[in-house]
Amino acid sequence: MEDFVFGRNNVLELLQEGTRSVSKILLMKGMRENPKISQIIEIAKNKGIVFQFIPKEKFFKYKEYSHQGVIAYVSPISYVEFEDFLKKKKEYKKVIITDGVEDPHNMGSIIRTAVCAGFDAIIFPSRRNSVINATVEKSSAGAINHIDLIMVNSLSSIIDKLKDNNFWIIATDLDAKDNYYDIDYCDMNFAIVMGSEKEGISTTILKKADYKIKIPMLTNFDSLNVANAASIVIYESVKQTIQKSGNIV
Repeated sequence: MEDFVFGRNNVLELLQEGTRSVSKILLMKGMRENPKISQIIEIAKNKGIVFQFIPKEKFFKYKEYSHQGVIAYVSPISYVEFEDFLKKKKEYKKVIITDGVEDPHNMGSIIRTAVCAGFDAIIFPSRRNSVINATVEKSSAGAINHIDLIMVNSLSSIIDKLKDNNFWIIATDLDAKDNYYDIDYCDMNFAIVMGSEKEGISTTILKKADYKIKIPMLTNFDSLNVANAASIVIYESVKQTIQKSGNIV
């Protein structure tokens, strides 16, 4: 699923061309003052690409390559532009937003469930979220090729745009008053927001939600795995759609 591009010139050219999606850049510590490294960092910041400095010994496994202390992770996946997604004609659109889902197995499972349930897109941030890599592809059983993947720099601004385009934002929250089945998912555009495995949905995003929902727990155990929780909420929307249409699947 994921390729690597090595070397300062190669990575810089890759970023300048912008024809392939770069998910992450690794830089060797102590090289920040190098002019080309500075250019790489500047472009990465402008494009919202994650980059990090790591110790020299971490590069040993790439010693057969002329990496010059720079490695870019490149995904062959074609991401969909948010504006292009909005232009697609459909009576009602339904999407999943992941706010900090870092485990690639969970990310893959969420994508797989969303595809099975007929959702239209997965929206996720370029930082502090699992990148679309080989593990995600495997966990999704190939579902990543059957849904729009939209990577954005700011979830907050994208949610504002969704609301401007008649989307209702439904956030999962352990402290919510409403249960997930109390919401009517039919006859509206909606986005279900799933938070990180440890911290849930960020406060900024939670404040923008039109609905806050929870999955009731019958024991004092902490919570469900985020991928399992997503499946429950997603398929409640499927159940309601089937019941309203009168079609029994």
